[in-house]
This record gives sequence, C-alpha cells and structure tokens, in this order.
Amino acid sequence: MLEVKDVDLLYGAAIALRGVSMQAEIGQTTCILGRNGVGKTSLLRAITGAHPIACGSIIWEGQDISRLPIYERAARGIAWVPQGRDIFPLLTVRENLETGFAVLPRGQRKIPDEIFELFPILKTMLSRRGGDLSGGQQQQLAIGRALVMKPRLLVLDEPTEGIQPSIIKDIGRVIDLLRSRGEMAIVLVEQYFDFARDLGQRLIVMERGDIVVNSTREALDEADVRKRLSV
Repeated sequence: MLEVKDVDLLYGAAIALRGVSMQAEIGQTTCILGRNGVGKTSLLRAITGAHPIACGSIIWEGQDISRLPIYERAARGIAWVPQGRDIFPLLTVRENLETGFAVLPRGQRKIPDEIFELFPILKTMLSRRGGDLSGGQQQQLAIGRALVMKPRLLVLDEPTEGIQPSIIKDIGRVIDLLRSRGEMAIVLVEQYFDFARDLGQRLIVMERGDIVVNSTREALDEADVRKRLSV
C-alpha cells in the first residue's frame, strides 16, 4: 500500500499541496481528478520523488520513503509515466525500452514479451526513433518503458492527453488488465471523468492543493464531481 500523510509541497513561496492525505492499494486503480493547476501533478511528483515535500510523509510498503531520491524510489518498484511522455526522441523504441533496465539486476535486463502483447505496435517499430512515433504510439512506449521496470506502483499522469480515441481505449484496457492481476497499485491523474470512473476503484478530486472528494466508485456522487470539474 501507498500512504500519503499530511503532505505539503512548495514551489518557492507558492503552496502546491496543503495537508494532502491519500492511499493507493495493490490491485486497485486510484484516479485523481481536478481542474488544471489544482495540484494533481504535484501530488505525483511528491509520490515519485521528483520534487521534495515540505512536510508530511510518504509510506510505501511499510517504509517511509519521504526523503528518498527519485532513483531510489524507482529501485523500490515505483514507476512514473509523466505528462508529455518524456521519451528520448533520438533513441530507438528498443533503446527507450531498455532505459528501464537501470533499476533491474543484470540477470533480469530483458524486455518482457508481455510488453509487445500489450502494445503490439511497438514490436513493429523497435528500430524506429522515438521522436518519429505518433503521440499515441509514444504514450504506449512510455507505459511500456515503465513496465520494463517491473513496478509494484505505476503512476500515470494524464495518459490520454492528446491521444486518439482508439488508442485511449487500448490504454484503458491495458491499465485495467494490469490492475486486475493484483500485483501492483496504480495511481492515475486524469482529466476525463468517464475514463477515470470506468477504471478507478477509488476516485479523488482535488481543488486548490487539497483533496475535496475521496470516494469509492460505488459511493461516488457523480453529479457533485462533474460540477467540481466543470470550468
């Protein structure tokens, strides 16, 4: 289980997160929703170690990882698919996938066949440069690269952004399949309510750096959430 407890995160004098607490469990997808600029990405940066927290704690598998750098969290099974994908445009698809080897013991440094079962298009493009792929193909590559790390916590920041509807469905199918195996926790930041509702066992809504809704899918007040997300 991941536990975020009373976390504050600052950018200089600006407060991005204020006393945020949440949990994410193995075998579940936790979806984080909210308008732009409310702290969703900052929460993911706190979880992954991409930005230090000012106070509070982050517990992963019973250990306090609040002060660990991002690479040590990756070594503990936390994989991050950032907004914008951040693939290496001049590396080939194969080389991009192989960057996930960094946290694995030498004997495990092999691209799992499962990556190509989940995203068949990648197998046909192994020699193509990452920058030559479409946005949807790059997103599949970014998720595949994270899965090469064999994560127990998969953190995704708006994986549907700028993606064509057919690939959004494929990505949703993959996320739900990974969740259903009961081997990892998934934390997903999303703008589209319907996509999040269909995937998430727990849904969280943020406003102004704080969590204002934290509910199971079954208990969710959908009308209230839609109102909070409307511009």
